[in-house]
Amino acid sequence: MRNSEAAERATVQSVDRAVSVLELLAQHGTAGVTVLAAELGVHKSTASRLLGALEARGLVEQVEERGQYRLGVGILRLAGASNARLDLVEQARPICRALAIATNDTVNLTVLDAGTAYYIDQVTGSPANSSWNWVGQHIPLHATSNGKMLVCELPEPTLTETLGELRPYTAATITDRAVLDVQLAAAREHGYAVASDELDLGLTAIASAIRNAHGEIVASVSVSGPTFRLGSGVLSRLAPQVMEAGRAISARLGWLPPGG
Repeated sequence: MRNSEAAERATVQSVDRAVSVLELLAQHGTAGVTVLAAELGVHKSTASRLLGALEARGLVEQVEERGQYRLGVGILRLAGASNARLDLVEQARPICRALAIATNDTVNLTVLDAGTAYYIDQVTGSPANSSWNWVGQHIPLHATSNGKMLVCELPEPTLTETLGELRPYTAATITDRAVLDVQLAAAREHGYAVASDELDLGLTAIASAIRNAHGEIVASVSVSGPTFRLGSGVLSRLAPQVMEAGRAISARLGWLPPGG
């Protein structure tokens, strides 16, 4: 076996064991190194290293009794993020479905995650108009309407750090930061962002913001379809529909627009 394959197998095994530690602590409540090592079938030193790595990330913590561990607050943080996304999907789904039916195109819901637009839900108005399931995909921010909408209100230097490298995906991808800044300013002013052939040739999308109760952009909703159908005239008609969908989902999250 090549060294790289052996290293990869060892990494996968370590991840599997770390997950098993979390599952065992969830089952027992608290447990010591000796018990965990026995149930995992590993040496105590291996169990200690696993616990040390998990403790460093806040996923486990030691209790007052020395040598005993329990799940840490990091688990709550992860669970909270998951619940928040599930709640967003639940609140947005009927509005996304109505928008997909009205436009007969694909509607996507995204959140900002690790410097990307992370697609958490998708509804299609017509199966014939959807060639790809984006759910679970991490998509570049600068090359998508959703991404532009997610970052358009970020302050500096957070914006630059979040955008990262403006990598080209097609000839139409915006790689000039000054040009992108103009588009982000337009998104802030008009309430929607557009990307045409910037990620994939033949794909155009228009997105609007979803805000939380504090007025912060926490997600985006978009309509996407073939570029040959979504010309400038069609996009101008879609813009009010997409923005209304964004406002409706935001209202479900507790957002109250200024003046009303």
